[in-house]
Amino acid sequence: MRSLIVLWLACFSFYSFAADSDNVSMTNEQFLQQLHPQSGDIILGNGVAELSLTDKFQYLSPKSTERLLVDGWGNPPGNKTLGMLIPANTNPLSNDGWGVVITYQKDGHVKDSDAKTIDYNELLQKMKKETQSESKERVKQGYGSMELVGWAQPPRYDQATHKFYWAEDLKTSDSREDSLNYNIRVLGREGVLVLNVVGGMSQLHDIEKETPALLAVTNFTKGNRYADFDSKTDHVAEYGLAALVAGGVAAKMGLFAKLLALLIAFKKVIIIGVAAFGGVIMKLFRRKK
Repeated sequence: MRSLIVLWLACFSFYSFAADSDNVSMTNEQFLQQLHPQSGDIILGNGVAELSLTDKFQYLSPKSTERLLVDGWGNPPGNKTLGMLIPANTNPLSNDGWGVVITYQKDGHVKDSDAKTIDYNELLQKMKKETQSESKERVKQGYGSMELVGWAQPPRYDQATHKFYWAEDLKTSDSREDSLNYNIRVLGREGVLVLNVVGGMSQLHDIEKETPALLAVTNFTKGNRYADFDSKTDHVAEYGLAALVAGGVAAKMGLFAKLLALLIAFKKVIIIGVAAFGGVIMKLFRRKK
């Protein structure tokens, strides 16, 4: 069925976007131009972080990010972000399109003293059991079941740059393709930059290939860096690196999940959830019919 949808989609050169109450038809290129992609040096938020973009990526402002997520990918409105990165050589509305949504969690300074002692195999088994329990509750609430298959890429932490990244392979009963939960965290003085990749398992190779570039261009500004932490004045987070990875897989499967492309009135629909971490619960996926 998916192959038929993709074939049908290829026969058309436009999508229909419902930006307002009236439907406006335009080509992918026209829609992308209206997002006003930016390049070069970008300051995020109130100056807490910065992007030093090469020709590999373009930046979308929070307003443009909202439009892409809602009008381009069919997500619910109200997404609070610092913006989004998209590959410069791939249209985000194409089947190969993917992006990196950026948010900031000001929960305090995350100590990395457990970096060398975390047993990620043991952590994975605990996460699988937790996902099984959460999956039962999901089914009771009318959602599809979920299984944590394993690491798509095991956690890696660079203690010199305080950058942490990993990927999870998740299987859901309402999706024929496994879902990719790719996470990048940049630790700072008072919080964590959260980069969540919106993509599918079939795009893991492309995303992994670009991860070093993503890590290189994303940094906290002077005064907000990890090394700027002042133990006399700054708050320390109540969790460490292991909690950044675990945290409830079914409840926090990334900020956004690009799970299934459908053609409905020429709209590309992405099923997503709402941001969650540290006790804030995310509802994921469509309800079963």
